[in-house]
Amino acid sequence: MESYKYLLGIGLILCTTKLFGIATRKVSMPQVVGALLAGLIFGPAVLGAIEETPFVSQVAELGVIVLMFSTGLGTNIKDLKAAGKTSFIGALCGVTLSLIAGFGVGMLLPAGDPTQKVYRAVLIGTAISATSVSIAVEALRELGKLNTKAGSTILAAALLDDIIGLVVLTVVMSLGGSSDAGGAGGAGGIAAVLIVLAKVAGFAVLAGIVALLLPRFINWYAVKRGDGNMRRFHVFALALCFIMAYVSQTYFGVSDIIGAFVAGAIVGNSKVGENTELEVGPLQYLLLTPVFFANVGLSVTRPQFSAHIIILTLAVIVAAVLAKVIGCGIGVRLCGMTTKEAVQVGCGMVCRGEVAIIVANKAVKAGVFEADDVVALILMVIVSSIITPFLIKLVFPKPGDGAKHEPHSSELTANYEKTAPQY
Repeated sequence: MESYKYLLGIGLILCTTKLFGIATRKVSMPQVVGALLAGLIFGPAVLGAIEETPFVSQVAELGVIVLMFSTGLGTNIKDLKAAGKTSFIGALCGVTLSLIAGFGVGMLLPAGDPTQKVYRAVLIGTAISATSVSIAVEALRELGKLNTKAGSTILAAALLDDIIGLVVLTVVMSLGGSSDAGGAGGAGGIAAVLIVLAKVAGFAVLAGIVALLLPRFINWYAVKRGDGNMRRFHVFALALCFIMAYVSQTYFGVSDIIGAFVAGAIVGNSKVGENTELEVGPLQYLLLTPVFFANVGLSVTRPQFSAHIIILTLAVIVAAVLAKVIGCGIGVRLCGMTTKEAVQVGCGMVCRGEVAIIVANKAVKAGVFEADDVVALILMVIVSSIITPFLIKLVFPKPGDGAKHEPHSSELTANYEKTAPQY
């Protein structure tokens, strides 16, 4: 009977994450918050009803890979290119200040090994660097402000934010993986860094070759068939996801989630991209992604809310909020937006989500993060998800208050409106 206990665990995870997800959506928060809470409450941290097992951990690993593949499928390269300099500078400034703020918080923490302390600090900065676009866009849509200049800038900057954050994660995780071989410094350390950068560049070349050839083949085959039946490519697309994840991690030292994201972006910008996204979606949200987010909560043991963890949590939350408000605000202000619009963009970029949890998960597996770090990051995701709609409603004029704004439609916002999920 004990050998079948994993079935009960999976069943409980699916039920609790869905119920908590519905509850969080009712109060205008993303369902990821509900999944995290389900894992925390029903896991070892509170009730202890669900255990983290090797099987659940492996399903969770598949979940994060498919999640990043799906993210890549939804990344339209042409739309991002058309997003403009303002969105890119805003996103870049927000990520940079978040990295600095998170690094500062991490360096204030007590730690034994100096190298491990620096790596831990960099990962905290990486975790708070990427914005979650979903909750900000939902709040903007509710207010009818998505098609304003600030609204479209927030959407584009948040999408670019994730790309920049993943690039940072690629370099950081690769360098961290080489720290044992590279030594503490000197010529050996420099050689290790150069080897890592060469591997990252090698993976970029491989991704470029696949991106050049595969969509052309798919598009050629779609025209050749002429009947629109491309279902077999959905299987090949998912296979490409796992193969790219394996190759990136095993041969190039680049995180498997980056390989999955790149595979998704390649397929997503071909003729089968939209249909593949629809086919992969059920696999993602019915099983794999809920297990991943719940497993993050399951990995947290019952925290002792000491002064240390309370201070760490508050420091991470303050750093995460101020870094985006100030960094993104300054970035778009330098590009010509008004001060009011800059504040609106900064507040719209506060929410964190999937990337922060993914970084925390990777850092735990690498033995870098402690339980306190994971608790602090989970609470940061929850708090930022709660306050973002309030900040947006505070800084954007309410409908009918006499404030004027010029509609600012873009292809990016139009596509997002068209493909946004309906709850």
